[in-house]
Amino acid sequence: MFAAIGLFGVFFCVFGGYIIFGGKIGIVLEALPKEIMIIGGSAVCAFLITNSTHVVKQSMGDIKKIFSGARFHKKEYMELLSLLYQILKTMKTKGVLAIEQHIEKPMESNIFNAYPSIMKDPFTVKFVADYLRMFSIGVDNPHEMESLMEQEIEKVKHEGLHSSHALQNVADAMPALGIVAAVLGVIKTMASISEPPEVLGKLIGGALVGTFMGIFLSYGIMAPIAGRLKSIVEEENQFYHVIRAAITAHLAGYAPQVSIEAARKKVPSEYMPDFAELEEALAAIS
Repeated sequence: MFAAIGLFGVFFCVFGGYIIFGGKIGIVLEALPKEIMIIGGSAVCAFLITNSTHVVKQSMGDIKKIFSGARFHKKEYMELLSLLYQILKTMKTKGVLAIEQHIEKPMESNIFNAYPSIMKDPFTVKFVADYLRMFSIGVDNPHEMESLMEQEIEKVKHEGLHSSHALQNVADAMPALGIVAAVLGVIKTMASISEPPEVLGKLIGGALVGTFMGIFLSYGIMAPIAGRLKSIVEEENQFYHVIRAAITAHLAGYAPQVSIEAARKKVPSEYMPDFAELEEALAAIS
């Protein structure tokens, strides 16, 4: 919601302020289509040249995240902590073999399916199952497991940031493309140098719209979008650090309740349940 409000506010403050303080919007609107074609069109083409097909598709899909935000909120974190607790408790009381059927086919597991918010994210399900499977086949050194999990979490973060980096590159290029559009406008003006001042003034004003649009689209639209996508990736990445904390604490020999408390501390403050709230949720599982 705030992203939509902010986007509307950018347009209102810039164009509305220009009109309110006496600017003639007509010359801007008249020059806008060709400036958008030159700046926007060349920016899109440069974007396609620079990035792979995968990054292009990922970027197009990620744009909607600026309005929907991160996938994980307090509900998802509560379900994740509850899922991890139930699994770790089962391992502690019944042994590793008791969870084998659940980690081999997690999509059919009654434990995993008890947490629908987690099941909506196949990567999280796979991430949990894969590392529990590694533990079941003999990787029981907490430092080795933590290192492996950190590497995959970092890889996921790096790949998730592709969209942000690609769009930031476009934002960085737009002011220069605006100058290109302005220079072309000046060339057009110079070809009409014999025209009366009022005509030349209109042509020069149209040329300057190119510089304006390049800067406006860069710092008012593209850069904020790129920054927003980066913050979403970083926020979502914390979800996997919670899993890492719980599993490595369990491997270090801590009780399930202690392992989950270690994981709770990794939850972003905005979504972190307090101790009593989590204890009540875990008691319901017991």
